[in-house]
Parts: sequence; structure tokens; C-alpha cells
Amino acid sequence: MKASGPSQRQLRVAEEIRHVLADVFGRDMVRDHELSGIAITVTEVRISPDLRKATVYVTRLGRDDVDKLLPALRRAAPFLRGQVARAIRLRVAPELTFVADTSIGYAMQVSTLLHRPEVARDLES
Repeated sequence: MKASGPSQRQLRVAEEIRHVLADVFGRDMVRDHELSGIAITVTEVRISPDLRKATVYVTRLGRDDVDKLLPALRRAAPFLRGQVARAIRLRVAPELTFVADTSIGYAMQVSTLLHRPEVARDLES
């Protein structure tokens, strides 16, 4: 039996949450000294089937220290949840959990490996 992915509604709500959070971070609306003036990118949001829990994947472009910001993001989660609740009409505002998105760093490592002379030579053969 094939595992089904997220529903269209889950995908739509997750994308709306991503946009709201990106806007909040872009406007530097979070009043936490550790997050002030820091560019945070929301790369993806995954939401549970009941729309009550959202996992928010965040990164800092060009930096690999987003892990250090996770405690501050957890402290800011109630404020951010309120921003989501005001922007999106849902029965219950989802609980937000922040996770460091390491996929960009991994992709950069793979790219660096593929461009090494000995690997490039092997790929041309």
C-alpha cells in the first residue's frame, strides 16, 4: 500500500504559514534581542493532518549557525503563532516548532565535492 503525502489543504495552509512567517521575519517584527536584525529564511513548513502542529524549517543564507537561534525562535513561538492566527483563518492556530534546515548546506557540500578536479575528471570519463 502506497503512503499518501500531505493533502492539498495541508500544502496550501503550510504555504500560507510560510508566507506569514517570512513576512514577519522580513519586517523584523520579533522583539527578541537575539533575533533583532537577523535575516531568517523560512524554507518550508510542514503541517500535521489535523492542522494543529506545524514544523517550520529555517535557515540563514550563507551562514550555518541557525542552530544557535532555535532557543530564541522557541521563545518567540507564541508571538509568531499569534501572527499566523491573525493572518490565516483556521479553527485553531497551529503550534509552531522550529527546526534548522540543513539541506542548503548539504547541497553546497555536494556541489563543492562535484567541482573538485579529481571528481570532475571522473565525471567526464
